[in-house]
Amino acid sequence: MKEKITEQSIRLFEKKGFSETSIQDIVDSLSVTKGTFYYYFSSKEELLMDIHLGYIDELLLQQNRIFNDAMKTCKEKLFEIVYMLLSDIKQRGSAAKIFFRELKNLSPERLAIIDPKRDQFRLNIEGLIKAGMEKGEFRPDLNAPIITFGILGITNWSYKWFNPSGSCSDMEVAEIFVEMILKGIQVK
Repeated sequence: MKEKITEQSIRLFEKKGFSETSIQDIVDSLSVTKGTFYYYFSSKEELLMDIHLGYIDELLLQQNRIFNDAMKTCKEKLFEIVYMLLSDIKQRGSAAKIFFRELKNLSPERLAIIDPKRDQFRLNIEGLIKAGMEKGEFRPDLNAPIITFGILGITNWSYKWFNPSGSCSDMEVAEIFVEMILKGIQVK
């Protein structure tokens, strides 16, 4: 039931927003009582925190799997990260929207738990860029923190416009993004 409450809440938060969705809306949509909700969550904010933790923890797990593959180059790992973030929209696009859009509704205490995880995800990518620079896969004069923010900027906001069943697949968009990141758009 906890998973059903979470899944339905994600749909409602996506449609109406966190602030505009009441616990009553959630329980009514599932035909359960408020007691059922409170059995699993002490508050709507705890539910939102659970959604945030589920989203970022899964991304970190996938990122670690990619980074721990010693057979892949830094370029290949960069592609895998970009592809992972885009393909995740297919499976968890609604959760991504909630993660980015509703962060403002978490208390400072809860943000203190989420922010280090978000930072770790970013710092892991920054470390990958630096490793690629050291290994000669990427230009040695790059500003790794800014490059990292650029990569996250183009991937994290894809949930706003990317349609997994549109004219380009997640694989094609990942290839375009990585090509743009690695080679730029300037004619040489």
